Amino acid sequence: MNLKPLTINGKTVQFPIIQGGMGIRISLSKLANACIDSGIIATISAAQVGFLRKNFRKDPIGENFKELKIEIDKIRAVNPDGILGVNLMHAINHYGEYASFLATQDIDFIVSGAGLPLDLPEYLEDSSVKGAFIVSSARAAKILLRSWDRRYNYMPEFVVCEGPLAGGHLGFSKEDMESGNVMSLEDIVKETKEIVKVYEEKFGITIPVIAGGGVHDGADMARMLNVGADGVQISTRFIASHECDASLDYKMMIVNSKESDIVRVSSPAGLPGRAIKNFLTKKLEKENLKVSYCVDCLKTCKKVGIPYCITEQLGNSSAGDIDGLIFTGAKAYLIDKLDYVENIVNEIIRDCKLELNFTGGM
Repeated sequence: MNLKPLTINGKTVQFPIIQGGMGIRISLSKLANACIDSGIIATISAAQVGFLRKNFRKDPIGENFKELKIEIDKIRAVNPDGILGVNLMHAINHYGEYASFLATQDIDFIVSGAGLPLDLPEYLEDSSVKGAFIVSSARAAKILLRSWDRRYNYMPEFVVCEGPLAGGHLGFSKEDMESGNVMSLEDIVKETKEIVKVYEEKFGITIPVIAGGGVHDGADMARMLNVGADGVQISTRFIASHECDASLDYKMMIVNSKESDIVRVSSPAGLPGRAIKNFLTKKLEKENLKVSYCVDCLKTCKKVGIPYCITEQLGNSSAGDIDGLIFTGAKAYLIDKLDYVENIVNEIIRDCKLELNFTGGM
């Protein structure tokens, strides 16, 4: 059977895959261009993209804006018509300033998670940029859909359902993760589809539901499509690509990881996270790390008594310090080599089609 294409902001891609946004400085222009060239949707992360700029500590917002524009311009110079979005965490301070800035850029969508972006449509008025959100439960999707409808008469361009096997910050409490009291991605997708259907009928539109978190290969993708997802979001798999913007040392930590190396860590954001076991995660078992500086990045960071500075540790790791925080998805251990994005996409699509035919399709 043929896969259904995915349309976002009036543009259509051949394969219904969104490359997930990863920060700090993991998914930028190099990875985005390779993804667009391979027939999928690209997402860059807005998280502290100006981290390496000389004036970052003095003016983080200004430096982030400059670097975001540079990265977007690099992508549009090569792929003026590709589908490109930016992942903007709602948990950041100055969220409205970032959303307003991105609404003026040559991108197709802003997708927000790490909190409930109830106010995102406010910043997209009179903009061609579309809004979307990431949720870890159908309940959160219902809250956002109802709010966007009542407050703005606005619907998301798509909805990402992120399950418990995702990398980075997780949308579940530490207690629920430890007890296993979390819904599977399949169940989150099925429940969200039912809620979305009500608003699709009301507005006479289609709102794609995208499954993300633990989608590693074609079999995973086929399973999500079979439960009703309109596409998948894949992130960690693309870290292990030659084109990924992360340092080679970061990539090799992913490639060389074993299942026992994938651990959960506390975050200053107040959420559990998933990362590769290293010097940092081992040290955190005994004590907190001294914070060298603060750029006031997260609304939810208490600044005092936190285990470490997430900007410092993620920024250092993406630049090549393998003692920093290395976020990853639960299935990173399945990756055993670096490859080109085109090969990764082609393998996923080939295996997905084989699986769909074997299982009788959707």
